[in-house]
Amino acid sequence: MPEADVAVTGTGTGVDVAVVGAGAAGLSLAHRLAGDLPGLRTPSVVLVDAPPGPLRPPPRTWCHWTAGPGRFDAAVRAEWQRLRVRPRSGAPVEGDIAPLRYRMIRSDDFERVVLADLARSPNVRRLEATVEAVEDVPGGAHVHLRDSAGRMRLLRARWVLDSRPLGSLPAARTVLLQHFHGWFVRTARPAFDPAAVELMDFRTPQPAHGLSFGYVLPTGPCEALVEYTEFSARTLAPDRYEAAVRHYADEVLRLGDRQVLARETGVIPMTDAPVARQTGASVFRIGAAGGATRPATGYTFAGLQRQTRAVADALRRGRPPVPPAAHRARSRAMDAVLLRALDSGRADGPELFGRLFTRVPMARLLRFLDGSTRLHEDLGIGLRTPVGPMLRSALELPRLPRRPFDLPVPPHAPAPPADPPLPPTETA
Repeated sequence: MPEADVAVTGTGTGVDVAVVGAGAAGLSLAHRLAGDLPGLRTPSVVLVDAPPGPLRPPPRTWCHWTAGPGRFDAAVRAEWQRLRVRPRSGAPVEGDIAPLRYRMIRSDDFERVVLADLARSPNVRRLEATVEAVEDVPGGAHVHLRDSAGRMRLLRARWVLDSRPLGSLPAARTVLLQHFHGWFVRTARPAFDPAAVELMDFRTPQPAHGLSFGYVLPTGPCEALVEYTEFSARTLAPDRYEAAVRHYADEVLRLGDRQVLARETGVIPMTDAPVARQTGASVFRIGAAGGATRPATGYTFAGLQRQTRAVADALRRGRPPVPPAAHRARSRAMDAVLLRALDSGRADGPELFGRLFTRVPMARLLRFLDGSTRLHEDLGIGLRTPVGPMLRSALELPRLPRRPFDLPVPPHAPAPPADPPLPPTETA
């Protein structure tokens, strides 16, 4: 895909669409706008990608669940039909989620697949530059850029879809941070069940505020992504993330001899803050910046796909590309109650989630978390939570003030070089 060399001038006539940011949301939207579709408009698109450096996030893992084939199946690293939840003690809960599949995508695989398709598109151009500002102007918007040579440039666009991460959240009643650190490991002996994901393993030490759990995505009997995750108000010191994953791998999973191939770390805000999806007459936010993250879980990939599908359809039909809410109002209201119950300490997180997965079929619970259940199903699931703490939290919410919240800088746990290879396994 060639670099954009039109409309990035002081006097150019501009392009139809500027997509700012080449993460999951920006790449997904550009992909949906690439090429001709019979009977629909083919907009001219510039995808603005940050240059290599601190503005580009490190490789990361996205998961979602879906039934049937998807648009980005070529980027799926692995998928599973069985999920497992482990309480702090007692037998694990395991379920088949058919017809759904739980799918894992690595961001570098996703970028490779999408950019290969965009390279064949005559209407999408990629521009590597730092966005200094986005300015709403009559009849469109200006994207002020600094190119790799340090020169200021101007991109004129009829519409701007901005996917850059927010620096701060709108005022919220409740904010919990989902922060995690994981290892991609290879073990000397088979240690994982490749047929099932360990979705929530509550055998981790629980923090004084919030909850923690282990998470295992097995890609083979000897390879997996092993993560430690917390829902709490504050992130940890960097060295504590390594210690937490080491404890989970060695003391809980008892992996034995293992090699750490790579690491990943991140922070996802879980909040009832209303996120603005339109910031100007011609400027909109998409992805996590546009409210695509499900507040109660931190999952974002499925929500941003719904958003970008609707935005692309509007642009091709000549309509204003207003991103829809990725999650319906009823789901957001229930999430607000859950977050308040967890943050206040009224609800015991491991007990609450363990009860839900024990009493609700897993496929139905996943459909609920994706907002595709009916009202009677939502009510049935709500009745399987601790009703007293949830009701008190719901009654308290209207009286709570909304306060601003600055997002923390993502923790950067120590990332030493990959461990040396394991010695060859002895055979008889």
